Amino acid sequence: MRLTLTLGLLLLAVVAPAAAQEGATLSPRVLDEAALPGVMAKAVDDFIVPGYRDLSQATADLAEHSAVLCDKPSAAALEETRSSFSEVVRNWSTIEIVRLGPALEQNRFERFLFYPDRRGTGLKQVQAILTKRDESATQAESLKTKSVAVQGLGALEYVLYGTGAETLSGDDSRFRCRYGMAIAQNLTAIAGELLAAWEKPDGIQSAWKTPGLDNPLFRDNKEAATELLGVLVHSVEMIKDQRLRPFYSGAVNGKLDKGRPKLAIYWRSGNTMAAIAANLRGLQTLFNSAGMESLLPGDSRSIAGSVNFLLKALISMTERVEGPIDAVLADEKQRSRLDFIALNTADLLDRLNRDFGGAIGLGAGFSFADGD
Repeated sequence: MRLTLTLGLLLLAVVAPAAAQEGATLSPRVLDEAALPGVMAKAVDDFIVPGYRDLSQATADLAEHSAVLCDKPSAAALEETRSSFSEVVRNWSTIEIVRLGPALEQNRFERFLFYPDRRGTGLKQVQAILTKRDESATQAESLKTKSVAVQGLGALEYVLYGTGAETLSGDDSRFRCRYGMAIAQNLTAIAGELLAAWEKPDGIQSAWKTPGLDNPLFRDNKEAATELLGVLVHSVEMIKDQRLRPFYSGAVNGKLDKGRPKLAIYWRSGNTMAAIAANLRGLQTLFNSAGMESLLPGDSRSIAGSVNFLLKALISMTERVEGPIDAVLADEKQRSRLDFIALNTADLLDRLNRDFGGAIGLGAGFSFADGD
């Protein structure tokens, strides 16, 4: 804990002075209207579309490796499929921060990743499919009509890593393998739909690039800026509240939290921290590739430096948390790293919401969650 506080206070000491200076010089707080269309265009062209292209390729590779595993099961084929699964997790975690538009249509987001599963409903449904050998779950077309909980990454993780997964390397688990292959094909189809929607010239990318009175999404530049910054703010909230807090809360009322490793996302495959690191890298890539610094008034540009400093520190620390989550929670040094991540994720949220949002004219204390 002392390590956590020392690192956290050091980080805050480095970042805080610049933000404090900004607070004294923000007059007036205005959005750079001329820069906004270019920023929105770069967000689409340099982050969102490439992100979905990478996801589409990764899911296609996963489907291909799954087919090989089912055709010629072996330990090597299983390892290849698991490696491809982890690659999809990393690519998805990078782009899942864009939780809007096409991702919300047709339940695509939940179909790709059903999480959190607080009551274990999804797990029970996946186990029922495997127990009953429901053949309709082995075809992508019929699988996509089933519960969102049985057709995405969570379901596939159980197929590849859950109880009985070791049989996938032999001839005794053909049904399980075909179910996993159908999930991989379903993920490939969803990724393709998301990419096609964002690549369509007169679709959502046009709405992002040309705010205006005739725009169905953004009537003006301020609404567009709110959406873009909201992607970052909501994603940091997601990391803090849905990725970290479910399995570890640090010290609560003076009592040390022992943790709940089985509530961590991707705990079976060991991808928990890799996914969180990918979330953070996605945020930094979006922030910088879109050139969001250019939205700030000239005397407030150091806010962008503060945001980047925090993101870099968080990514570095997240990558240092290694091993299965249950082992991480049993290690004092690893827990101190989780404390550091939790502390500075909260600070990052404040920097984006209060400092950056305030500096571009959204008002101090702007609440994206409330839409104020």
